[in-house]
Amino acid sequence: MQTLSFSKSQSWLAWFLRGILILGTLFLLGRLIELQIIKGSYYRQLAEGNRIRRVPITAPRGKILARGGEVLVGNVEVKKRVVFKPDSGYTKTTDIEGALPEEVISEWQRDYKLGASFAHVSGYLGEVNKSEVGKIDPRCPQKGPRRLGAYIGRGGLEEEYECLLSGMDGEELVEVDSTGKRVRTLGRKEPMAGQDLQTSIHYGLQQKVAAAMAGKRGAVVVTDTQGEVLALYSSPSFNPNFFVKGGYLAEVKKILNSPDLPLFDRAIGGTFPPGSIFKPIVAIAGLEEGKIDKDFTYEDRGQIEIKTIYGNFTYSNWYFTQYGRVEGEIDLTKALARSTDTFFYYLGELLGVEDLIKWARRFGLDEKTGIDLPGEVAGFIPTPEWKKKVKGERWFLGNTYHLSIGQGDLSLSPLQINRALAVIASGGKLCQPKIAAKPTCQKIDIREQNIELVKEGMIKACRQGGTAFPFFDFKLKDNPERSIACKTGTAEINEGDKTHAWFGAFAPADFPEIVVTVLVEEGGEGSSAAGPIAREIIDYWFFGEEPKGE
Repeated sequence: MQTLSFSKSQSWLAWFLRGILILGTLFLLGRLIELQIIKGSYYRQLAEGNRIRRVPITAPRGKILARGGEVLVGNVEVKKRVVFKPDSGYTKTTDIEGALPEEVISEWQRDYKLGASFAHVSGYLGEVNKSEVGKIDPRCPQKGPRRLGAYIGRGGLEEEYECLLSGMDGEELVEVDSTGKRVRTLGRKEPMAGQDLQTSIHYGLQQKVAAAMAGKRGAVVVTDTQGEVLALYSSPSFNPNFFVKGGYLAEVKKILNSPDLPLFDRAIGGTFPPGSIFKPIVAIAGLEEGKIDKDFTYEDRGQIEIKTIYGNFTYSNWYFTQYGRVEGEIDLTKALARSTDTFFYYLGELLGVEDLIKWARRFGLDEKTGIDLPGEVAGFIPTPEWKKKVKGERWFLGNTYHLSIGQGDLSLSPLQINRALAVIASGGKLCQPKIAAKPTCQKIDIREQNIELVKEGMIKACRQGGTAFPFFDFKLKDNPERSIACKTGTAEINEGDKTHAWFGAFAPADFPEIVVTVLVEEGGEGSSAAGPIAREIIDYWFFGEEPKGE
């Protein structure tokens, strides 16, 4: 016979077990509701994802066109086979032998037609890095986030006009089985090509400029007088095709490790002492400030001596230093033609450093030009305040002498020099150079007679007796009497006897079509190192491949 205590114990145990059973049932029921109802769509998507693969299809970028419509940068079609893996991955291979039609997609590879001849202007494509994945370009948010494995513009027009040139990638939805085998194509979104970019670049001239600079370090800038860039080249250069085509890893490493810095754009990103090519700006300053006029003359005795409490200092003319000879009495036009240093030392003293700086700034030499390429740097114009702050020294008359002939701490880019010469060529317009956009210009307040006087001196520089001997026989075929205006420059650098060679010119002098600036790094004298390159370029522009001078 069961006791009362035993009966209560049995009753409690039964209810405890029933409670556990009920709780277990409720838990399982709740889990079932969660899986089927609350998270059903989520797990359904996971299941679908295991059998549905999204394959992006790269869109072709817009072409970059020369002024005549020639393709500077285009695309080539590449057929690829999509091979799926048992997991969620896939690979694309160019081996399409034996592939079924539905397994093959068309993608586009960048093709740089001029290769190294146009590299710094075109830029190149590089893979999106980890820090860029998933980020949106704020200039074109409609293009969506960047994905791993995609290519974007690096440098040049490719980077500057990324939003315009880049397209919208397409996508293919493919159903696969558990082994990764394609079952069927569920859908396809075709890629949308990027827009073409029209430039002002002259196709043949760009090639000619690159050929003329072969084997040299330096840069060439060719524009019209309104700021349209006809050719721009930095040497040494690189082949941007190596960055987008397979099998060129060794070449890419060589480019990246070269001590000559082929990726560095010397035309817009490098600054150099300009030397005597700066003298036309000093001449304009002297005329505009009323320190000299067309009747002003100066007696060149070969050198100027300054006596100070710190000692005596001598500043010589190049003609005296090299040949022991003097120019005698000269006016401004002959001083420009002969690049007489002593004349410009004296003119700089008459002006004073503040006026020299003021006019250099009016020519935009302390600012970026605004060209539509990334990586441009501003020029540097030294001031007494800068020298005191940085070097802890006061400004001396000798510093003014150096500045007046484009030496000392003055440092400018080839593009800035070209822009300044274009001011004289255009009759006083300071223009913002552009390659794929419309240039804008502003008028500098310079009297026409002063510009014409400086032009006359630059015309004489290209004739017998001037410093630009490569142009002594230059004749335009339509009118042999029409002239070319030019200026040589030989800029000393702090490396022994080495000098940068400069040459600037515009032609014809009366109604200029082109403005040419050539820099040869450590090339020697401007007349002998940079002058012949400028002659080749101008001969090509007016006559074709062969010079027509007599």
